[in-house]
Amino acid sequence: MSTLRAPEQNQGYAPSAEAWVQDPFTAHIKLDGSSSVPSPLRTPGTFTITRLESTAGLNDRITKISSVPALLVSICLKSLPLHSYQVWVADKLVPTHRSFLRFRSNVIDFDSEPSCWAGKEFDYVHYTMPREELDDIAADFGFGRVNSYRLSFVEDDLVLAQITRSILPFIGRSDGPSLLALDQFSLILGAHLLQRYGVLQKIGEVSKGGLAPWQRRRAEELLSENLDGRIRLTEVARECALSVSHFARSFKAAFGISTHQWLIRRRIEHAQGLLRQTTTPIVDIAMQSGFGDQAAFTRTFRQAVGVSPGRWRRYHRTRAIGADNHA
Repeated sequence: MSTLRAPEQNQGYAPSAEAWVQDPFTAHIKLDGSSSVPSPLRTPGTFTITRLESTAGLNDRITKISSVPALLVSICLKSLPLHSYQVWVADKLVPTHRSFLRFRSNVIDFDSEPSCWAGKEFDYVHYTMPREELDDIAADFGFGRVNSYRLSFVEDDLVLAQITRSILPFIGRSDGPSLLALDQFSLILGAHLLQRYGVLQKIGEVSKGGLAPWQRRRAEELLSENLDGRIRLTEVARECALSVSHFARSFKAAFGISTHQWLIRRRIEHAQGLLRQTTTPIVDIAMQSGFGDQAAFTRTFRQAVGVSPGRWRRYHRTRAIGADNHA
């Protein structure tokens, strides 16, 4: 079985199939005419975002397999003319009557062993959404176990398109989303897939309360101890004795923001304290505040505060000196 290989000019971040398995959350894989794709192409048993881009199309049809029950959600980023892209479900060719325009999507259950072929260059984002995660979200919304999902092919799903636009700039980047942010993203995607494509049966009411005082304290402790965002949402939810989706909704009810937004706010507050009270270089403050590098820190700080960390530090130093002179 051959492996994925990236063209020389794209070696900056185009992981091999082995690298994908080691980092099963996001990957941007670039193929050229000399690249080949293994078939069947196996995905990890976790929520995964993969951007697969090719300048030459596929020589042969490839079959996609998940190690756990899951949905395959595919979003087209480069328009494809009619008959230049084909999909098989349960080994039967799906009739195609529409061209694949940008951000049109497919939603297919991996149980049907979907396979595809592209005769021209293509660019797709693929989400692998485990059914277990979807069942957890469904239970939290008061639905029973979802036994089936509606097959969707070449569909204009505006929500999927917008979700994909929001994550697209970060796929495959070294300073991409934290694990906590990806967990939050998977909940948003999963809730949409359930409501639009799931065959649902209501069994109960949804709890709309926030967190108990002890749950608030424990959540804040865990998140504060992991400013880099490497903690999983499942770990925090487990410590609070809640399901992941129940915890995420209860956290937002209690704090008014998501766990990821709370973490970003706390990182910025921590960095502001260091900027104001120390002479620590900004690159070190970035690392101590949970950011992967200075560029990511500066970008996030500017978005949150309105100015760069350096300018913010100079302004507050000037104010402090002025206050001392008046004292």
